[in-house]
Amino acid sequence: MAMNMQSQHSRVHAPLDARSLELRRLIARAMINGGRGHPGPALSIVEILRVLYDDVLDVRPQEPDWPDRDRFILSKGHGCLALYAVLADKGFFARELLDDFCKIDATLGGHPERGHGAGIEASTGSLGHGLSIGIGMALALRMAQRRSRVFVLVGDGELNEGSVWEGALAAAKHKLDNLTVLVDYNKMQSYGPVAEVLGLEPLADKWKSFGFAITEVDGHDVAQVRSTLSSLPLNKGQPTAVICHTVKGYGVPSAENNAKWHHKNKFSPAELAEVKDALRIV
Repeated sequence: MAMNMQSQHSRVHAPLDARSLELRRLIARAMINGGRGHPGPALSIVEILRVLYDDVLDVRPQEPDWPDRDRFILSKGHGCLALYAVLADKGFFARELLDDFCKIDATLGGHPERGHGAGIEASTGSLGHGLSIGIGMALALRMAQRRSRVFVLVGDGELNEGSVWEGALAAAKHKLDNLTVLVDYNKMQSYGPVAEVLGLEPLADKWKSFGFAITEVDGHDVAQVRSTLSSLPLNKGQPTAVICHTVKGYGVPSAENNAKWHHKNKFSPAELAEVKDALRIV
């Protein structure tokens, strides 16, 4: 499926529904209590994770190491606030853990760490590694004759890493149709627009040339994401790549498409007021 979404980042979006708003409030809860975090990268992936955990992944929150579970790896580990919010919401761990985010001896740190919070499958944040971890998992699951699937979410800035493309070659070579790569294509990386830092286009053609079945979606359109992720693999014998066109900082207008909100190690009273107003936090 081909979609012309290069102007996606500049759109005017519809109001968030109750579920997307609640998950963003959980992100804000952790961020405000911790006094820091990566709000931009987290806010752009909420709808993707929402669909995965609500409708797609076969997981058991009360049995997080169930051998036949599907696996999800957040390769862009700096977006972990969204993962923590969803895992807490689904009951993998208590919501109260969000209140100690990034504090000394806290369970939940600034990047996901396996063993620090149930449901976290891999330690990530050194960008470019998550896909290779996922490939190893997908191969192991197939060798064990399990029907489990592996989903890896990568950032667009992360695609600057050569290890991603080495992994993509391996995934295609091994015909890993139990593997799906989700690209958070918000078109902004840590300090500026992707097109200016190191352009990725033609991105869909790149994934095709590396042997992936490819489709593109509006990453904030829940129905569209659900329809796509419920119809995998796209082609038998091929790994799938889903390019999700998103908006960095989505849901907080002052953070949208704003590289200054990629990471914050402190928040001004005005910034906190903007977050609370946008998410209707009282």
